[in-house]
Amino acid sequence: MDDSAEALTAAKRAAGYQAADMVEDGMVLGLGTGSTVFYALKRLSTRISEGLRISGVPTSYQTARRAHEYGIPLTTLDAEPVIDLAMDGADQVDVQLRLIKGRGAALTREKCVAAAALRFVVVVDEQKMVPVLSGLVPVEVIPFAIRPVMTRLQDLGCIPHLRDGIKKDGPVITDNGNFIVDCEFGEIGNPEELEDLFAAIPGVVESGLFCSFTRKTTVIVGNQKKCKIINSADIIP
Repeated sequence: MDDSAEALTAAKRAAGYQAADMVEDGMVLGLGTGSTVFYALKRLSTRISEGLRISGVPTSYQTARRAHEYGIPLTTLDAEPVIDLAMDGADQVDVQLRLIKGRGAALTREKCVAAAALRFVVVVDEQKMVPVLSGLVPVEVIPFAIRPVMTRLQDLGCIPHLRDGIKKDGPVITDNGNFIVDCEFGEIGNPEELEDLFAAIPGVVESGLFCSFTRKTTVIVGNQKKCKIINSADIIP
């Protein structure tokens, strides 16, 4: 592993461990999907062995499997409709703590869990912090409507790409049985408006824009030496 890769790994580990150390005894947690969150799960496993009592709502089959490996008790939104704290990663975070998520194709369940949480802790490395959201926005689409949805997405000014699987033929299939369309934008001037426009398209299940949780969001930015913690109160009047 070269120096830059080691630095990135160290930053992700630091952010994940910091998030896990924010967890209090008896909490119900939302457990996100992705490499940085998996460091948080690893740290939670250690704390559980030391006596911490928690339960978690996983946002994907991958996270559920990892949680089982680490001995983290699991529950569901049916059993726990209100979550004390959700922890998750992000592909981009802007200066107002709005997010792009969904590179792991778990965006719909991640948004459900974030909505149910009293606090939303986002763990990222420094590369994910951007002045303006841009690039690919994942959108989950039911297969039945993929052709008309692709046309509507083009009308929003993006270049839509149906995401193909790796080590399989054909498109990525989400945990909900749907397709992922990656929408290629330049800079996104009004993420809230775009999120609403995505939601208004019949056949769209959810988009990877997370704009409505900023007031309960804390972002932990990992660094080799020290994590930076950004709270919504620091930037939102």
